[in-house]
Amino acid sequence: MATETSTPAAAAAWLARNAVDCLPDGGLQRKLELAAREGRPLRVKLGIDPTAPDIHLGFTVVLGKLREFQDLGHTVVLIIGDYTARVGDPSGRSSTRPMLSGEQIDANATTFQQQALKVLDPARLEVRRNGEWLDMRTDELFGLVRTTTVARILERDDFSKRYAARAPISILELLYPLLQGYDSVAVDADVELGGTDQKFNLLLGRDIQTAYGRSEQVILTMPILPGIDGERKMSKSLGNYIGVTEPPEEIYGKTLRLPDEALPTWYELLLGEPVPAGAPPRDAKRALARRLVARFHDDAAAEAAERAFDRVHVEHRPPEEMPDAALPVDGAGVVHLPALLAAAFGVSSSEARRQLKQGGVKLDGDPLAADPLDRPAAELDGRVLQLGKRRFARLRSS
Repeated sequence: MATETSTPAAAAAWLARNAVDCLPDGGLQRKLELAAREGRPLRVKLGIDPTAPDIHLGFTVVLGKLREFQDLGHTVVLIIGDYTARVGDPSGRSSTRPMLSGEQIDANATTFQQQALKVLDPARLEVRRNGEWLDMRTDELFGLVRTTTVARILERDDFSKRYAARAPISILELLYPLLQGYDSVAVDADVELGGTDQKFNLLLGRDIQTAYGRSEQVILTMPILPGIDGERKMSKSLGNYIGVTEPPEEIYGKTLRLPDEALPTWYELLLGEPVPAGAPPRDAKRALARRLVARFHDDAAAEAAERAFDRVHVEHRPPEEMPDAALPVDGAGVVHLPALLAAAFGVSSSEARRQLKQGGVKLDGDPLAADPLDRPAAELDGRVLQLGKRRFARLRSS
């Protein structure tokens, strides 16, 4: 890394190498040169709204870029949007986001910050909450909104589509880009990062900095990681995500579900390298899965996760460790199978019946017939119940 980043020009080229946008052209090099002359680190900003408690791999693409800045001696300013979360970022939305309670936002913010430290260096990290400055007086808010026109805000693709479709757009949502831009003023941001869906907001931040007499930030937008379906943006709401705090077996198993076509993107965005030359897709996925588990857990966990996966999916044996599930026995000593599946795996009664009919439920490795639905508890006690390919429970009488 030292030879690649020994000058501002080389450092700028290396930092921007896998970004979608680095604007304005030459801006990052000029920022680095100025910081070197002034003997200070750059202040590199990322704002996050804690609308969910967990970080998934898609978000680590931006966190990884922040870590690269830190490794070159710069300061990351992580802004926890405890105030803007009450507004809701409209980026990529076709409808208004639901509001969260203050308690939910605070709890999510705490968890999010802890998880971000799995990637970021705490020694070069400054954490701020934008409630510090956005809980402003009315005259200050009026001054902020005077910096931008409604026409400028409606240039955003998601707003323009919703406006054309006569879909509701709240005044709060129109304010969101302005509030995010003011964050850059408040923390004296030199650089701001975000996903490609944030480009409008990041550029608007430059305009707002100018309106307040501040030097304009450079913006870097990072590619958006597809989910494990290989197509749509990774999202918890779509169920195609891998959380950084998930158990090793979950991270490993979910990674192996990735379509072959998505492997180059995942390798580049998560590992910063190409798929190993000549490696079959199966081997490349296993190597990727081991690397991801090791990153968010450790090497021993990665080895154990691979062994556990092979035991279940290659050797077709139950896992060595699994949770116990209490048998829901009625007064006659009988267990109703849909109630059992609901208790063991949290599925609905209708989903339980569907899985039974389709052969998706096994008992000690053999398909469990849907008829009869009521079974003696003694027939089930101590046996292994399986739902689908990856969910197991040891049945126990209470």
